[in-house]
Amino acid sequence: MRALKLAGAAIAAVAVIIALLGAFGIPAGVLTSAIAERVERETGYKVAINGSGRIVLWPTVHITLSDVVLQAPTQREVDNRFTADSIEAETTLSSLWSGRPEITDLVIIKPVVNLPLQRERTRDNNPPAQSASPGNPSTMSVRHVGISGGTIVLANPRDRVEDRIETVNADVTVGADRSIVVTGNARARDNPVKFEIRAAAPPTQRQNAPTEFNIDAPGLLPAALKANAEVRLNGTVLMFNGVSGTLGDGGFTGWASVDFASNKPLVKCDLDFRRISIAATPSQPNAEAQPAGTNTWSNAPIDLKLLNYVDAQARISAAELMIGDGRFAPAAIDASLTSGVVKGRLDNLGAYDGNANGELTIDASSDTPTYALRLDLNGVRALPVLKTLAGFDKLDGRMQARLDLHSQGTSERAIVAGLGGTALAAFQDGKIIGLNLAQMIRNLTTSPLSGWQESAELSTDLSQLSASFKIDRGQATTTDLDLVGPLVKMTGAGTVDLNTRQIGFRVEPQLVMTTEGQGRAGNPVGFGIPVMIEGPWADPRIYPEIQGIFDNPEAAYAKLKEMGKGLFGPGGDGKAQGSGASQDNSLGGQLGETIGKLLQQGLSTLNQGNAKRGSQDSTQGSTQGRGTDQAAPPPSPPDPSQQDHNPAMNDILRQLFNR
Repeated sequence: MRALKLAGAAIAAVAVIIALLGAFGIPAGVLTSAIAERVERETGYKVAINGSGRIVLWPTVHITLSDVVLQAPTQREVDNRFTADSIEAETTLSSLWSGRPEITDLVIIKPVVNLPLQRERTRDNNPPAQSASPGNPSTMSVRHVGISGGTIVLANPRDRVEDRIETVNADVTVGADRSIVVTGNARARDNPVKFEIRAAAPPTQRQNAPTEFNIDAPGLLPAALKANAEVRLNGTVLMFNGVSGTLGDGGFTGWASVDFASNKPLVKCDLDFRRISIAATPSQPNAEAQPAGTNTWSNAPIDLKLLNYVDAQARISAAELMIGDGRFAPAAIDASLTSGVVKGRLDNLGAYDGNANGELTIDASSDTPTYALRLDLNGVRALPVLKTLAGFDKLDGRMQARLDLHSQGTSERAIVAGLGGTALAAFQDGKIIGLNLAQMIRNLTTSPLSGWQESAELSTDLSQLSASFKIDRGQATTTDLDLVGPLVKMTGAGTVDLNTRQIGFRVEPQLVMTTEGQGRAGNPVGFGIPVMIEGPWADPRIYPEIQGIFDNPEAAYAKLKEMGKGLFGPGGDGKAQGSGASQDNSLGGQLGETIGKLLQQGLSTLNQGNAKRGSQDSTQGSTQGRGTDQAAPPPSPPDPSQQDHNPAMNDILRQLFNR
């Protein structure tokens, strides 16, 4: 409303100036004080002409004023006024003589409108521009207005908040039939904005004005907006009734209003869309070109301070909501914004044969915003949802999930680092895409694994996968990881560092060592040694934990020997069978050699850690001993893939399993 008041006051002030200058026909400088007094009396606003004035009376009256300032008498702050480098107006002598000036062309060069932002809803007591009445210059008519290089500044100096809409260029034409056409462009937060508004001005106030809007703002709106509405100004409320239009290729209907009774506007709307389509964009430049899970969280600041300077109540519904390749139908969101706190709720959001319910709260009233999310997913297909929302395409199945999360921060990294709460997820009747867990576990008998051993041809069928997490400061910890499939079972515990994208898990895998399946083979056979999964979650290191053998070597040997029946056939237990005894003994020897390799894998991994710690201790001691001398570099830890297997250990284990 303040912007409308300033615009009306500016036009009324120009009308007064034109009437006075045209009537007296003398240089503007002579009448500066008289003009200022007359403008304030007619409009309620104070005008100052700090520059020069020039008048041309023939063939038309052309008036130029430079460095013009307009503001309310009760608001003396610099941040609450209208300024312009120059104002040019053109009219005719005949219209001035008639007492009803008709401005054929009004050009405003580099205007700046300063609009103060208020946190609290207090009534705006600034006097508005007076309405037109016969006999005063407000009865003038304006046929064309041009604005070049304008700026709208929204600011709250106390909060050190400022936002700008810059390079505003607009062209306003008023037809003889009272039709109004407004076209123009601007830049808001470095995003281009184009607009076109067509309206039929009503003869009196409080009557509807049929209006057509066309707005294209990439980066601010998901698609081009075209709408028709019956616009009416009812006191301090600007109403948009009977709204209908399209957002991109989706139509919508509804209503909206903006209440300017306070310095802090209140926006209300209820819109029903047939389809909303939002393009998925990477969270940072070149993110989509990086392997999944390798890109880092952004430190770019997330500025939500402007949420404190407008209140809103909204209901948005859609028969179909598209986010990237994701489809959600139907969708209904109720949201409110009060005193910088956003509360949004969605009920029965249709999502891939299931539904979602949740609540989101964002509190931007302080310097560091806080966030809270509660979300329940029921029976949704995991693959499209995870791929759409998180870029994760390795898991499919029916998903049940419950999230209760909270955090605070002013960037992605800060929000993730401060994340806390709980998460529970369960997947049924699906598969892990690109991984064969049973094959990976068997491969551990030859060497540790680097990465997930992904391949487009591989997969692991799942009967169930579930885990619950407690999250604190970005660390998600679980003690009940449970995976069940036709040929593999696995339990475990570990931590996911969401901030650094690192994982550390200790799992107990169990395999069915034949292709006949669990139903034929009975209970699956334990691997015998815990398996460690550590490192970046996109490329971890996977290896047997040797400490598992040291804790209970007899049980570990027994499980490995039983596992050998599946690895090496019926003779894997080392018992001779007829004339093939020699070969069977060889099978037992193979099992012993396999166990020896496993021991060496674990010992090598253990030795790497010891060597690293020893080298650090040695380096510290050496540094202390030499004073300021440079410490010698630590020795490189042994690489198990480059070491020969220990034949003595293998011989002992061959004898053990051939007994």
